[in-house]
Amino acid sequence: MELCAGGGGQALGIEQAGFKHIAAIEIDHWACQTLRINRNHENLPIEARWNVVEQDLNTVNGRDYKGVSLIAGGVPCPPFSIAGKQLGPNDDRDLFPKALEIVRDAEPEAVMLENVKGLSQPRFKNYRAHVIATLESMGYRTSWKLINASDFGLAQLRPRFILVALKPEAMSRFRWPTPTGTRTSVGEALLPLMEQNGWPHAREWAQRAQGIGPTLVGGSKKHGGPDLGPTRAREAWRKLHVKGSSIAEEAPSRNAPRDEMPRLTVQMGAKLQGFPQDWEFAGGKTAAWRQVGNAFPPPVAKAIATAIKASITTD
Repeated sequence: MELCAGGGGQALGIEQAGFKHIAAIEIDHWACQTLRINRNHENLPIEARWNVVEQDLNTVNGRDYKGVSLIAGGVPCPPFSIAGKQLGPNDDRDLFPKALEIVRDAEPEAVMLENVKGLSQPRFKNYRAHVIATLESMGYRTSWKLINASDFGLAQLRPRFILVALKPEAMSRFRWPTPTGTRTSVGEALLPLMEQNGWPHAREWAQRAQGIGPTLVGGSKKHGGPDLGPTRAREAWRKLHVKGSSIAEEAPSRNAPRDEMPRLTVQMGAKLQGFPQDWEFAGGKTAAWRQVGNAFPPPVAKAIATAIKASITTD
């Protein structure tokens, strides 16, 4: 059961780890359309389709999903984001309490919730302690870990603070996944897409883009448009010879000059997040980029979900 499924990054990785979704819950219409396009269409076998539920999480009754193996999700990050006001529990967008309520009522074997690095800061120590105490009162044991996407072969840092909760016996078997040891640069990751329209200087560009990119951002409906974030993030992208002021409709053309500083496309952002090439995003550029920029990378989700599956599988 996926909470706040967004464009499907975490849900896709969990599927790749061997879980079947009985519900992918999301309030945003375009994100739901993305989920339907990719995982709920007539060409997919019925058993492979996701049940896409377009619903406000606050109205979800966990009892309707009692007995599910895993509850996973990425509850909204603005309450803890370093780029925001960090209001934590005083932010009306904080959905951790609702997620815990759903866990209490559904009684899953395992829980996996991801959030931004900001939640790991000392100022939220009491908040984390409350979450742990609540889960322990339900019979779970918890483990938190800060994981960088770049440690799992992706060309962006994207640190995420991950909470895993399991029953005591399963937690005794749980081991966090180890980094792959593979480092991928922005140039390596995006070269095929940069040269897809025949730009003759794409390989030269790739040689200049030999670093790991900063974390992609998607903004929210109220704040942030289709760009690569605030000034500091754009400067980091500029050093990788990527223009961050906006998102492009397509890759550089055959006639683009040698010193072109290309912008990213939605497809390029999806590649940096680890989505497969055939994953489609619904909506206009702003809506699609919001889904891409806010996603949890599928390869990271797969690695963690694989470890969870091993801990709750005893045969």
